[in-house]
Amino acid sequence: MTAQRDDDNLTFSSPGRRSVTQRVTLSYLIVTVAFSFVAGWNVFALRAATQEAELLRSGFLPLAIALRDTVRDQDIWSGQLNHVTTALNPAINRVWFDSALVARPRSFDDLRAALVRAFGDQSPELRELGQRLSSEAGEIETFLGADRELIARLFDALSVRDAERAQAARDELVRRNHQGRTRLAGLERTVNSSVDAVLDDARSRERIAGRLLVLSAAFTVIVGLSVALHARRLLTPLGAVTERARAVSRGDLTPRAVVANNDEIGELAMTFESMVAAIARANAALLVSERLAAIGKLAAQVTHEVRNPLSSLALNVELLEEELGGREGEAFALLESIKTEVERLTQLTEKYLSMARRSSPDFQEEDLGEVVGDALRATQAELASHEIESQLSIEDDLPPVLLDEAQIRQVMLNLIRNAREAMPQGGELCVGVRALRPPDPPELLEVSVQDSGAGMDDETREHLFEPFFTTKRNGNGLGLAIKQEIVEAHGGKIRCERAEPRGTRFVIEVPARRAPEAAPEPARAEAALSR
Repeated sequence: MTAQRDDDNLTFSSPGRRSVTQRVTLSYLIVTVAFSFVAGWNVFALRAATQEAELLRSGFLPLAIALRDTVRDQDIWSGQLNHVTTALNPAINRVWFDSALVARPRSFDDLRAALVRAFGDQSPELRELGQRLSSEAGEIETFLGADRELIARLFDALSVRDAERAQAARDELVRRNHQGRTRLAGLERTVNSSVDAVLDDARSRERIAGRLLVLSAAFTVIVGLSVALHARRLLTPLGAVTERARAVSRGDLTPRAVVANNDEIGELAMTFESMVAAIARANAALLVSERLAAIGKLAAQVTHEVRNPLSSLALNVELLEEELGGREGEAFALLESIKTEVERLTQLTEKYLSMARRSSPDFQEEDLGEVVGDALRATQAELASHEIESQLSIEDDLPPVLLDEAQIRQVMLNLIRNAREAMPQGGELCVGVRALRPPDPPELLEVSVQDSGAGMDDETREHLFEPFFTTKRNGNGLGLAIKQEIVEAHGGKIRCERAEPRGTRFVIEVPARRAPEAAPEPARAEAALSR
């Protein structure tokens, strides 16, 4: 944010301004987003862990039990085969083997059902694995299904006591049982590998979730501290504004520099300083008004107490001149000197009286350019006698102005005479009238009076419009103060500035009175008035 100060206003420009609320909200939004991400990941991880636990409980655990039971049955089958040929009563053993053959399909059905529960609702890769394992279990069951015929041959041989044929059948059954168990063991290893993979994924997600929690906690601490420091830095100017308000309440209206911040607090500080500057200007204007009021009271008293004696002195001087008769001699010179001083005092009382009795302007719609031109033409002889060339520049199609012609004419005559006094060796006087058309109404008319004299320093210009301030040897310091009062009564402003390359420039700005439909194109019309 930048602040620009002119004579009466403090204006602000704040491109891309970001408010304190936006900054704090953005900081907390970052924290919220980070926590939302971590919380979402933790919810996902917790849900996945729950699903995996459910899978282990209702899928892999029954599958492991079914596989273990199937392998155990094969181990028992193998154990029974080891001493089937040496049994004393083969018929009893045959009953056990027939029962085992009847139970084997149910065992493999349970195994396939467990495979479906474990892999049926999982990812496509796991479903494919489950189908492959189920197919493998079916193949193993089919492979072991040939044991029924071998068992029949074995017990047939035992029944006729054909030891060689019985031993061959038993050996074939043992070999096939070993192959079936090996394939079941491979099936079990595959399932265990899948369980291990699920557990590894769960552990990995747990580690990631833990790290994210740690990072989130650290990030929260850092952001929290940053937000706290940022908020403290943002709110620190509030303390300065409060302290400044206390100083102003104690009467300190000295302008202070403001560190511009791109937020509401910076704007508040600048607005407060603008308000303080406005109060200071109002106090200064009040002081001037009080001084002018005091001058008015003094002028009324001086006029009452001094003007009549001055009139008597002037009359007595005239009578003495008549008594003396002649126009020469020392006595006549003294009378002339007395008469000159009486006239000067009379003029001074007239100025005091004009300030004390200043009436409100009689506003009429006038052409400001014509009023200014008439005032300059009225002083042509005086300017020419001091070898001063004058130039008048009046813009065409100027809007009318509500003004008191006599008072504005008095202001212009005084400014022109001041310019003439600033150029004792002659020079150039430039008077101009033009329209100032800002983006927003009201439209202003500008009157400028510029001389080519020696100019004045900045300190002199600063006090130029104060009553009783003068740089002239015989001046009373009321002329410019009265002019400022007249211009301000017309709703305008008057200022003094340095002219380039040298000299002084007085500028008067008064509001125009333009009808809404009137919008002529401005044109320049210059008239030069010379000696």
